[in-house]
Amino acid sequence: MTDERDPRVEPEAPATEPAEAGSVDGAEAAEVTEPAESPDSAEAAGADLQGKIDELTGDLQRLQAEYLNYKRRVDRDRELVAENATYKVLSPIVEVLDTIDRAREHGELEDGLKAVAEQLERIVTGLGLTKFGEPGEQFDPTVHEALSHLGSDPEVKETTVKVIAKAGYRIGDRVVRAAQVLVVDPE
Repeated sequence: MTDERDPRVEPEAPATEPAEAGSVDGAEAAEVTEPAESPDSAEAAGADLQGKIDELTGDLQRLQAEYLNYKRRVDRDRELVAENATYKVLSPIVEVLDTIDRAREHGELEDGLKAVAEQLERIVTGLGLTKFGEPGEQFDPTVHEALSHLGSDPEVKETTVKVIAKAGYRIGDRVVRAAQVLVVDPE
């Protein structure tokens, strides 16, 4: 039997892909030509990685915000504790300062007492205690305690402090003791 083939008909292609030139085995050619990952799976892995990065970045930002809030809260609480301690210590000293003021009203202080009074006043001023309440101020019920009304005065347009019975003291904006005053009303 002779093998007669029609020269116009091309031979059938083998079932497997032909090996590349220089390759001995078709299996080696398949390994070389197939990429390790398809482009779609590389993009998916990149998207998963970016999602994880975004999630961790968000976690880090939340933790940083929580830490900053915690730090601000601790600083604010520390200041409040210091202010409350100063308030508690200086509150009873206000009565000593009143006694010194009454002693000054009766005459000049002697050398020893004068030095102690001035030193005490410097110390409490350094700690933030300030004295307030002057005749002629507009009456403010948040910082003044009206002990009595002295009638009316044609020279004032609003209720005004006429006499200071005891000076008021404050630390910053916090009133330690309201000024005890006698007031006059406008006509």
